[in-house]
Amino acid sequence: MFVQCAKFVERHHESASRKLSVFGAEKTDDTVPLAKMNLALHGLSGDIRQANSYYEDPHSAVGAFDYVMANPPFNVDKIKKDQLAGDRRFPFGVPKADNGNFLWIQQFYAALSPKGRAGFVMANSAGDAGHSEREIRKQLIESGTVDVMVAISSNFFYTVTLPVTLWFLDKAKAGTQREDTVLFLDARHIYNQIDRAHRDFKAEQIEFLANVVRLYRGEDVEIVDGSDALLSEHFPDGKYVDIGGLCKVATRAEIEAQGWSLNPGRYTGTASVDESDVDFMGDLEALHEEFTMLSDEAEILRGKIDAAVAGILGDNDASI
Repeated sequence: MFVQCAKFVERHHESASRKLSVFGAEKTDDTVPLAKMNLALHGLSGDIRQANSYYEDPHSAVGAFDYVMANPPFNVDKIKKDQLAGDRRFPFGVPKADNGNFLWIQQFYAALSPKGRAGFVMANSAGDAGHSEREIRKQLIESGTVDVMVAISSNFFYTVTLPVTLWFLDKAKAGTQREDTVLFLDARHIYNQIDRAHRDFKAEQIEFLANVVRLYRGEDVEIVDGSDALLSEHFPDGKYVDIGGLCKVATRAEIEAQGWSLNPGRYTGTASVDESDVDFMGDLEALHEEFTMLSDEAEILRGKIDAAVAGILGDNDASI
């Protein structure tokens, strides 16, 4: 992601080494020098430190950064939440659920400067999670910071087949016409099929999605990678409009009516699903893995129950 940032800056005829100061944290010690080496190979330097981001804040991140980009691990459990009490990186509270998604989201929010923007990948479940996670999401929406939500199809990662959602936060929205709105984009039907199990975006598709956001923000579009045909097809007047199955600007009141959901499909409407979008083998493998895990847990619990029953019956026999 750091390298892609540099390429973006250079495409706009600026010097990445002068425009970017890179800061990062990595839990695995061996990965830190690899990250630094990757940056050096692309003419960048960065302050990359070994740290566990749940419990450590090596860069004193609160309010410090103009841009945050991240692809955090999804649905992490067994986090020692008692160690997070009073941490300013979690201003909306610690979720009761054994899930780290809303700890990551709050870290990214808290790290932003007053004009900062964040973009990160997140599990789809975070957009609709209930109970304490919904309360945190509600507070985040009420802060006026949530700017754009983009639904992405499955098979964009080499290790998992899951579809994901891209979250974009913008603290500079405060006091603007966009403060009370969120742009929802359903990009699940926009992709380049590499092979049966892998997808990515073509350059013109990325540019098209970025230009939809620019139209929403009232900014000038950029045509470098050939997205003009897609723009003309969907926005012939050169102005943003809601398009069923693609994009919808929702007000805070509309989002509240949807239970504070940030799932783009709830707002854009669902376009027809191509059967090829269903990864049967991936779904089957995931279900089998879950079944095996549950079966193993059932065996362990059965053993504990049998031991407990035998112990009770043994005590009763002794008393008789």
